[in-house]
Amino acid sequence: MSENSINDFDETEEAGNADTSDSAMASGASKAVSLDVPDHLQYSADHVWVDDADGLAVIGLTEYAASQMGEIVYVDLPEPDTPVRAGDEIVEMESAKTVQNLISPVEGTVKYVNSAVAEDPQVVNNDPYGEGWILKIEMDDDEPELMDSDQYAAMVRRAQ
Repeated sequence: MSENSINDFDETEEAGNADTSDSAMASGASKAVSLDVPDHLQYSADHVWVDDADGLAVIGLTEYAASQMGEIVYVDLPEPDTPVRAGDEIVEMESAKTVQNLISPVEGTVKYVNSAVAEDPQVVNNDPYGEGWILKIEMDDDEPELMDSDQYAAMVRRAQ
C-alpha cells in the first residue's frame, strides 16, 4: 500500500457509539471521507509535509490541514534566499474560515517558492501533494524531527 488513508469514522470504535460520529461531524471532519497520507513523505505535527528525496526539502500543507481550512483564498510567500529556522512562521495562508501560518519543519534557506500557489491558492486544496507544493528549502539540518506517514496518520486519527 503506497498511501495511508484517514477515515472520518475510526473503524475500531463500536458501531453503536453515536458520540464518535456526531463529534466528527460537528468538528467539520466529515467534509472529506478519506484523506491520503503518502508514504514517501515526512510530516510535522503542524500538518506540513516534507519531501527531501531530491536534496532540497519540498514543503507543503497536508491534505488534512487544507481540508480543515476550507477554500484557501490567499497565500503570502517568503522571498527566495530567506533564512528560516525550524518553528518559524514562514507562509501566511487565508481562507474564509481562518488565517493559518505554515510553520517551517526544517532549518535552512528558501530557494524556490511556488508562485502558482500565490496566483491561484486553490491549487493547495486541489492537489496538496503535487502542484500545491509551497516552497523548497535547502536544509541546514540533515535530520529534522519529522514523523513518517504511519505516525502522522495516527496523530490525525486521534485528533478527529
